Amino acid sequence: MVDAGHGGTDPGAIAVGGVFEKDIVFGFAQALVAKLEAGGRYRVRMTRDRDVFVPLAERVRLARDARADLFVSIHADSISAAPQVSGATIYTNSEKATDAESAKLAERENRADSAAGVDAAEAPPDIADILQELTLRETRGFSSGFARTLMGQLAPVMKMSAKPHREARFVVLRSPDVPSVLVELGYLSSKRDLEMLQSPEWRADVTGSMAKAIDQFFTNRATLGRPAPTRRAAAAAPVSP
Repeated sequence: MVDAGHGGTDPGAIAVGGVFEKDIVFGFAQALVAKLEAGGRYRVRMTRDRDVFVPLAERVRLARDARADLFVSIHADSISAAPQVSGATIYTNSEKATDAESAKLAERENRADSAAGVDAAEAPPDIADILQELTLRETRGFSSGFARTLMGQLAPVMKMSAKPHREARFVVLRSPDVPSVLVELGYLSSKRDLEMLQSPEWRADVTGSMAKAIDQFFTNRATLGRPAPTRRAAAAAPVSP
């Protein structure tokens, strides 16, 4: 499941020239989906296939209902007070943020529902019993493993931030049985990053590297196994040969 952040009445971050995050990440998400589908190995879905707003909990539900094996959320940050900050960051879910900056970003992203004038839907339930807790722990392990794989594939083709893998409490990453990452492609407040984000050549290189990371993730998981479903059979990626 490929998740293009924001959309509709929620533009996300806005660059100085008026470029919306929702448009940047939607174009990137479409390119990534096309790259994955061209390989013929995956059934790929998007949480939104047009300029509409989808509540955060609904994005999680769509991934679980589709029985997704992997959830990749695409975003682009902005720090107007620090235009010198640039580079990509990969986030995984955790109750405790890696640092204050990550906590603030998660807080901003988690306010997307109210920013769009939508009542926040109930988030996935907290894990109660031991089996579910073990499943969540295993899912987070797969998420972190994919984040490291993705970081290794992206570093040669794009600038990464000073801390390229971080953790925070993102609502959109809270599925207990679908490995999930959120990728901040760069900063709209950085002139360099904005130019790259709008470059077709850059997009082709980065989506190609992301596709390689996804291939590697599923190759490794075929050996290691997958998280057991807690409520639904949460799986849907490689098409059987």
